[in-house]
Amino acid sequence: MSTILDGKKTSEKRLAILKEEIAGSGLRPHLATVIVGNDPASQMYVRMKHKACEQVGIGSVGVELPADASTRSVVDKVRALNRDGTIDGILVQLPMPQQVDAERVIGAIDPNKDVDGYHPENMGNLFLGRPRFSSCTPTGIMTLLAEYQIPVAGARAVIVGRSIDVGRPMAALLLNADATVTICHSKTKDLAEELKRADILVSAIGKPHFITREMVKEGAVVIDVGINQLEGKLVGDVDFEAVKDIASAITPVPGGVGPMTIATLMENTFRSAKERACDRVL
Repeated sequence: MSTILDGKKTSEKRLAILKEEIAGSGLRPHLATVIVGNDPASQMYVRMKHKACEQVGIGSVGVELPADASTRSVVDKVRALNRDGTIDGILVQLPMPQQVDAERVIGAIDPNKDVDGYHPENMGNLFLGRPRFSSCTPTGIMTLLAEYQIPVAGARAVIVGRSIDVGRPMAALLLNADATVTICHSKTKDLAEELKRADILVSAIGKPHFITREMVKEGAVVIDVGINQLEGKLVGDVDFEAVKDIASAITPVPGGVGPMTIATLMENTFRSAKERACDRVL
């Protein structure tokens, strides 16, 4: 039986520590979220983030725009938050409606307030090996690996998915930690053979139970980022029941990567507040 990498338990531990740190800091960090439209999943994720803010002592502001909002109107809201001295972190909830240019919106965020780590400047610093803020889901995964003392240096890591929010920053973080990294995607040849070489396997493709037992090397660490609906149940990209007996460690869905993403967002927001306070003093 593999070790279950309990993201819920680890995130609760880190949030409790963060709450104490914020209480003792004399700071009142503030996070602003921006959501366009009324997608139920996006609304749920934003509510979870605001709830976490309340839990640790971070103030939060929600900016809601109609589904037919233009790119210009979203950018204008982001720039107003940039100018607001009370706001330490800005998170734009993705995806946005088709008519909104997400790249322009993300590019409009002040990099010093980009606690989700998507701004090109922050992405560039991540790939240079000197990150300011890095994407919350990959960073949360690295924290989870460290919590369970899973060695990364020298490991062969294989990532399924090359998205800008998970796959690419995940590769950079693992590479910065001295893993040997392969990114697989829809054009990868002999995908199953690539996956079977992995000491650490990260799947972020959004296909329910796509990763089967035959694709996983015995003793591999399996990180499942997928969140999918299958027959009315929430499942990951990995066939958990089939893989758990051969993996040395595995994340469940739900309760694995998701809670770590939110905990990392809270930590990034507090970090931003501390850095901004230091800048004001200087």
